[in-house]
Amino acid sequence: MLQSLETLGAGFQLASHDLDIRGAGNLLGEEQSGHIKEVGFELYQSMLEEAIVNLKAGVAEPAADRWSPQITIGMPVLIPEDYVADLAVRLSLYRRLADLDTDEEIDNFAAELRDRFGVLPDEVRYLFRLAAIKGYCRRANVEKVDAGPKGAVIAFRDNKFSQPDRLVHFIRQHGQAARVRPDMKVVFFQDWETPEERLKGATDILLQLAHLAEEKKAA
Repeated sequence: MLQSLETLGAGFQLASHDLDIRGAGNLLGEEQSGHIKEVGFELYQSMLEEAIVNLKAGVAEPAADRWSPQITIGMPVLIPEDYVADLAVRLSLYRRLADLDTDEEIDNFAAELRDRFGVLPDEVRYLFRLAAIKGYCRRANVEKVDAGPKGAVIAFRDNKFSQPDRLVHFIRQHGQAARVRPDMKVVFFQDWETPEERLKGATDILLQLAHLAEEKKAA
């Protein structure tokens, strides 16, 4: 599976920028948001070719804090060919986005794209917003987010959160709208009928979790 290849080196992490932001999963299945048809076969093939070259060259492992959360919301997130025609330029933009961590860095990069290529298409706006969620996930040690019309399921990396007491309080604040499953995943029950609602809802939850995780460091 693609997510298992990701651990082989930083090359795949960079080359699979678009796929790993949404989770690799069942690439060709109808349930997966990362269809090849959404990414484009040309771009997908180039990403894999670049990954193979980097792996053969023995590219070093990514830093521990650069692990890649899987986020599934069910919307196309990519830089369309009709927005940035040159494939090499698109790949370089993906690489740059993969290295950004803060909201300010992401906002500045989005402004740069608007200046260079014009108004951001929806797919690119979603890509930048998911990049922000990805940063929140790393800060909160969330390794996987699956969001759908009825809410979201969140899994923590190694089932660990930096401040478990505050996490329990946060879940209790949601009353019947949140619960912890036996497998330690947290379920948030919400009505998110559209991808935009799911994107906003997931952003709100992950940002709050990131703040909770960092409160311990400030204490």
